[in-house]
Amino acid sequence: MKQQHIVTPQIFAAFGLPSDLEAKPVHGGHINDTFSAETPEGQFILQRINHFVFPSPEHIMENIAAVTDFLRKKLEKLGGDPQRGTLTLRKTVDGNSFFRDEAGEYWRCTIFISGATAHETATGTEMLREAGSAFGSFQSMLSDYPADTLHEIIPHFHDTPDRFRQLREAMEKDTAGRRREAEPEIAFALRREKDCGCLMELLAQGKLPLRVTHNDTKMSNVLIDDVTGKAVCVIDLDTVMPGLTAFDFGDSIRAGAATAAEDETDLSKVHFDLSLFEAYAEGFLAAAGAALSETELATLPVGAILMTFEVGIRFLADFLNGDVYFRTAYPAHNLDRARNQFKLVEEMEQKREEMNAIIQKYASRR
Repeated sequence: MKQQHIVTPQIFAAFGLPSDLEAKPVHGGHINDTFSAETPEGQFILQRINHFVFPSPEHIMENIAAVTDFLRKKLEKLGGDPQRGTLTLRKTVDGNSFFRDEAGEYWRCTIFISGATAHETATGTEMLREAGSAFGSFQSMLSDYPADTLHEIIPHFHDTPDRFRQLREAMEKDTAGRRREAEPEIAFALRREKDCGCLMELLAQGKLPLRVTHNDTKMSNVLIDDVTGKAVCVIDLDTVMPGLTAFDFGDSIRAGAATAAEDETDLSKVHFDLSLFEAYAEGFLAAAGAALSETELATLPVGAILMTFEVGIRFLADFLNGDVYFRTAYPAHNLDRARNQFKLVEEMEQKREEMNAIIQKYASRR
């Protein structure tokens, strides 16, 4: 059973807040514990950072503090609203970005952004376009940030060849004795092994620049204004670290342009929707296009295919290992997820030229 954590008076006091406040749990996240607290000066969000998932909370907070400070200054320079355009950390009374309590737990505090909502899924193409705009703006505003100065929170996170190495290990060990059930999926993956390192090769050759990337570019990590329907800012910055633009773009497409959830077992319902791809690409390139090189633009469709393939082989490896990483509801859950992602990969491959044309269409408007 998951341990229940509470916000103690000591934690409130550490952030200069009244120690007798009531902290209400905020549900929705799967990793950190989140609470909301109302004060006379406004509403605040307090989070316990899960240091079992993230072994170096100090590095996470150094990255977040540096990036949000940079964004705030950029927004001020551009005439934007730094209180809504990025997360604002409330420092501790000692001037730190986090507090460690007597139990060794790490806590942070941010100012609540009112009048905006994080949606689990897009309600239509316009909201998806706004999500693209939000992550595109994130890329654009951080395009001159020295990405190599950030901590790598999860080493080799989107190193697809390394993910494939892990799949091969899982195949060879066959710890759970499930390989026979997954032979068609293994064959699908093996046919694509030689192409899975193309982005990392371009990075190593200096043909792609290292960027500040979010690495969890799902719809629920964008706040949408409740009145205007416009994107407000990007949230959940725990995995901000050095990476490639194609990673962030591709991961958004993996979920945003799919017609079904990633564990849908009826593959006749699982499709890659070009109209959804176009909506996201339009918003993303309108915001970030001018900051991206021609090579980066050309790799955006590749990113969509590779990020979907990468998640698929991670599901497949976890199935072979006995479901030790992803939470599952039944024995073949991870195998079904892998099949789902591979169906999307196949359709993306078939629509590669249309994807390229869409990118060129909106890139020309930069």
